[in-house]
Amino acid sequence: MASKKLNFMSSDGVAFEVEEIVALQWLIIEKMLELVVPDGAIPLPGVTGEILSKVIEYCKKHVESSKSEDESAADFLKSLDAEFLKIQEATLFDLVMAANYLHIPSLLDLTCLRLAAMKGLSEEDVRKFFVLSKKWTREEQEELRGKLAHLF
Repeated sequence: MASKKLNFMSSDGVAFEVEEIVALQWLIIEKMLELVVPDGAIPLPGVTGEILSKVIEYCKKHVESSKSEDESAADFLKSLDAEFLKIQEATLFDLVMAANYLHIPSLLDLTCLRLAAMKGLSEEDVRKFFVLSKKWTREEQEELRGKLAHLF
């Protein structure tokens, strides 16, 4: 059975067709679909085509890996995340902003922690810089650092 597709338009006019299961990783889209059925491409004025393609790549890999309960799949996903973050600093900044705009908690956590590690900043410093609201408890911070230790 073919999966349902959604169409998106980036801020610079690049069109994307994305499987619904992938787009549902973006909480903003999940909430929108609860309220209205889109007619045509959904505009995403806060994200360029270059960054949106990276967001889609990240979400596809996470959806695919979530289908497997094999422990090696989790290790494979960690290595994919590490490879995904081998990007220029400007791209990393843009990904933080896109993850925040689209409400993708896993990508926001990943990119904020990577940026903090690159700059020798705390997670709180990064969140203040980007005016991000989520505050993690000490336990959540430690859990995330443990999960993402291989990236730093």
